[in-house]
Amino acid sequence: MTTNIYMLGMPSSGKSTLGRQLAKELNYDFVDLDRKIEVTEGKKIKEIFRLEGEDYFRKVETDQLRKIPVDSKLVIATGGGTPCFNDNIDYIKETGISVFLDVSPENLEERMRSSRKNNRPMFKLENDDLLTTLQETYNERIEIYKKADIVIEGDTDASTIMWILDAQFARG
Repeated sequence: MTTNIYMLGMPSSGKSTLGRQLAKELNYDFVDLDRKIEVTEGKKIKEIFRLEGEDYFRKVETDQLRKIPVDSKLVIATGGGTPCFNDNIDYIKETGISVFLDVSPENLEERMRSSRKNNRPMFKLENDDLLTTLQETYNERIEIYKKADIVIEGDTDASTIMWILDAQFARG
């Protein structure tokens, strides 16, 4: 299999962590789309949102997504909103296998608060309404996320994803 694999899901769903592990197990390279954007723009995602706005960010995100070589043995961790804008879900499905990590908003909140990482521009840890914001965003995005080739609900690991890939797509 040389097809790229796209990891989809909400922030803190495990796209980067599991994506790195999966890439290692598959002997693929790993690409974190948000890091790629930060390198290209010379700014953190949070700064791009603050200085340039979400519309600008979404344009850059789409441009960078489409610059990733197709059929290059890559596991790509997309940003949480990547598939939801500019017909990116259609592009992702046309150019690879998509894996949606479906983690509940309650678990996402717990992960965000326990990691104390506050690098997500749309989700503020100091916000008492973080869970409400996560639930609203999840509900807005779920129909697009569920278009993924593979949907994995709850906690998972790279071995489980490998097993599902093997079962659905013959590697060779």
